Amino acid sequence: MRLHAFRETAAMGEVVNLRLHRKRKEREDREQAASANRAKFGRTKAEKEVERAVLDLDRRKLDAHKRETDPADPA
Repeated sequence: MRLHAFRETAAMGEVVNLRLHRKRKEREDREQAASANRAKFGRTKAEKEVERAVLDLDRRKLDAHKRETDPADPA
């Protein structure tokens, strides 16, 4: 009788399904990595086009200021 009373009052840990816990952890890790990749690489099409246009404009400005060299002149 004493042992039975002890079992009722003793707090037992919650039963955990390890497979579900592992899968939940993996899912959270994948979501965290995906979120980091979205922040690192994710840009909208408009942002990419603006960057492409700015780079193209800079390249054209630089090319416009290039000096033309005479192939016959060694210096």
